[in-house]
Amino acid sequence: MTPEDERWTESCSSPVFVHNPHLEEMKDDILYHFGLGTGTHNLPAMFGDVKFVCVGGSPWRMKSFTEYIAAELRMEDPKSEYPNICAGTDRYAMYKVGPVLSVSHGMGIPSIAIMLHELIKLLHHAHCTDVTIVRIGTSGGIGLQPGTVVVTKQSMDATFLPKFEQVILGKTVVRNTDLDPSLAEELLQCSKKLNQFETVIGNTMCTLDFYEGQARLDGAFCSYTEKDKQDYLNKASEAGVCNIEMESSVFAAMCKLSGLRAAVVCVTLLDRLNGDQLNNSQDVLHTYQQRPQILVGYYIKEQLKKMSRS
Repeated sequence: MTPEDERWTESCSSPVFVHNPHLEEMKDDILYHFGLGTGTHNLPAMFGDVKFVCVGGSPWRMKSFTEYIAAELRMEDPKSEYPNICAGTDRYAMYKVGPVLSVSHGMGIPSIAIMLHELIKLLHHAHCTDVTIVRIGTSGGIGLQPGTVVVTKQSMDATFLPKFEQVILGKTVVRNTDLDPSLAEELLQCSKKLNQFETVIGNTMCTLDFYEGQARLDGAFCSYTEKDKQDYLNKASEAGVCNIEMESSVFAAMCKLSGLRAAVVCVTLLDRLNGDQLNNSQDVLHTYQQRPQILVGYYIKEQLKKMSRS
C-alpha cells in the first residue's frame, strides 16, 4: 500500500444510504413521528457527530441507557437532565449524549420499521458517517439459561428462513437479514472481558405476534397442544435459533440496505422450553434487562478509546 493509499484509507468513511430518488425533490423532509424536519431543524448541527445508535422497545429503557452511557463515558454531569428530543410527539423517544443516540422503537415489526425509515433519513440528512447501530432488548430463549445474552447472527422468520418479506405495491419483496459478523464477534469478545454474564452468538427468530406466533399456550386463543409447541421449538433449536423476539428481521434488512453496521443484542428472560410466563421477580427481570446495555456500553467505550488514539 502506498502512502497515498494509506491516507485515502484513513480518510475514507461510510455514509448512511437512502434509496429514494423522490427525497431529492422535496423542499422539506418532515420526519413526522420524531417531530423533526430538514426545513425546521439543522440536522447536521444536531446529529452530525453521531457514531453510535442504540434502539430499544420502551422509552423508559432508552432513557435508562442514555443515563448509563453518560455515566460510563463521563461525558456529562451526573446530575444532568436528558431531554427527549421527540418531546411533543406520542410515538418515540430520542436522547443524545455526545456521539451516542438512543431511540425507542415500540413493539413489533411495523413500529420499528416506521422508526427506522425516519432514523435512517435523519442520519443521512445529518451527513453522519461510520455509524454503528445496535438493538438492545429482551427475548424468550430456547434451551438457554434465563439471563443469557444473545448476539444475533441471522434473523429468521417463523419458518426458520433468514429472510424478511414485505408486500410492496401488491408484490412480495424478500430482503436479506444477515447482520455484521465482525461486530457480533467484537461484542462477544467484550462480554468475555466483562465476565459478568453468559453471552452467545446465535440465530434469532422474529415473529409477528407474541402469543400464537411464538407457540405460547397462554394466549386468548390456542389451537395446538403442548407437544405441538415443544416439537416446533425443538425444530427452531435445530435450525440454530437461540431466542425469539419481534423486531430483528426488519431491523437487519433495513440496516443492511442503508449501509449501517448493525447488531441485535437481547437478553433471554426465560427458557421457552420450560414455560411461557415470566415468573421471576421484577428485581431479577430488571437485572437481566440491564445486561444488553452493560455489554453495548462497554463496547462503545472501548471503541471511543480506539478513536481517540487514532
